Amino acid sequence: MNRPAARILIIEDQLELARGLEINLSREGYEVLCATTGEEGLLIAERERPDLVLLDLMLPGMGGLDVCRELRGRGNAVPVIMLTAKSTIPDRVVGLELGADDYVTKPFSLAELLARIHARLRRPPAKEAEVPRRYRAGDVEIDFDLLTVTRKEQAVSLTAKEGELLHLLVLSRGRTVDRSRMLKEVWGYDATSTTRTVDTHILNLRHKIEDDPARPRHILTVYGEGYRFVG
Repeated sequence: MNRPAARILIIEDQLELARGLEINLSREGYEVLCATTGEEGLLIAERERPDLVLLDLMLPGMGGLDVCRELRGRGNAVPVIMLTAKSTIPDRVVGLELGADDYVTKPFSLAELLARIHARLRRPPAKEAEVPRRYRAGDVEIDFDLLTVTRKEQAVSLTAKEGELLHLLVLSRGRTVDRSRMLKEVWGYDATSTTRTVDTHILNLRHKIEDDPARPRHILTVYGEGYRFVG
């Protein structure tokens, strides 16, 4: 069985360079996503979960360093290779300290960049911010091993899918998780699963962890996008 193509997100405002990279990476068999601003790049990175990001340092508005800082602050451990015309040691140090994995100075050799991409993708992925197997949010305590929730000393059981879904939400706490990601990571895009499946499980979870399921404090709806866990 063939493995799916790795997905690479290019965040680069020089359109000619971005287009050249897109063409060459596609020829190498990668699936390529593109953004021309830092803000757009962050949205795509959160929504599409690429396997690697090529990030220009000098972007209009939100610069590359800020994008890298924000990605890491959100617990996104995607490998980041910075592309920049700057070559001074302080620039490299700042980028690496913010969580970049590698640094390529423009103009660069395509062969060198491809070699660095291959090397990064061969490494085991870093884990996102870990969630303890027992997690507390206010008066709610969740045991992901036992699949139980205790609220005000009352314990209720979770189904396996409810536990997986809640774990994904807690892992991404503070950030919106869209329905397509939930279907992919919890149900594996089972043909019998739909966005209604997600909504039904969210409703069940709210009845188990919220004081008032109609006015939730922890599992919030982000209309038109998905759900966000707060706590």
